Amino acid sequence: MHRREAGVTVPWRALRWPLAMLAAAVLVCGTFLVVLAAGADGDDGPAVPDTASADAGFARDMVVHHQQAVEMSLIVRDRTDDEDVRRLAYDIVNTQANQRGMLLGWLDQWELPASSGGPPMAWMGHEMPFEARDGALMPGMATDTQIRRLRAAGGEEAEVLYLRLMTAHHRGGVQMSQMAEPVVETRVVRRLAGTTLRGQQSEIELMRDMLEERGGIVKP
Repeated sequence: MHRREAGVTVPWRALRWPLAMLAAAVLVCGTFLVVLAAGADGDDGPAVPDTASADAGFARDMVVHHQQAVEMSLIVRDRTDDEDVRRLAYDIVNTQANQRGMLLGWLDQWELPASSGGPPMAWMGHEMPFEARDGALMPGMATDTQIRRLRAAGGEEAEVLYLRLMTAHHRGGVQMSQMAEPVVETRVVRRLAGTTLRGQQSEIELMRDMLEERGGIVKP
């Protein structure tokens, strides 16, 4: 597919990455502006969430969830020379490492521990239809076996496996963010949940196209 600009035919693939990177930058910058604005606005729910609150629980779980996305992205960066996959991995590392730092910063500001010692997803207040297995603690997380497979793969095999695993990972992040938005009480956490939801939905669409270019979407 091509797009014509100023008398020049431009491949759509060449335009896709600048647009995706611009969207990611807007979402990340918007999140930081929300944090600054929330600090100046008193209408932000409880001043300090309780350690058993949905805000604290969601923050703790997303710290773990984001960390695995960063780990997988760093793995594939060294397993392929494909510039599209490496660029996606770089964007995910930057976005999710930044958000992880924000979440840990909020927990520290609230003087709450970074881990509760309880089961993941307990902040929902009801049983989560998800069974942790083989290191996959939350929806969408890759198992330890899948991570080992990614470390052992190379080239296009690593690219396809990474895209499949990260698509599932993002879908889990979207699910968690959808569950958090209506129950968290602080504005910064609610807005971060919304930012995560929109950003990861956009990357899921991008990864779908990348997988189709490499032979189609197949569950990991």
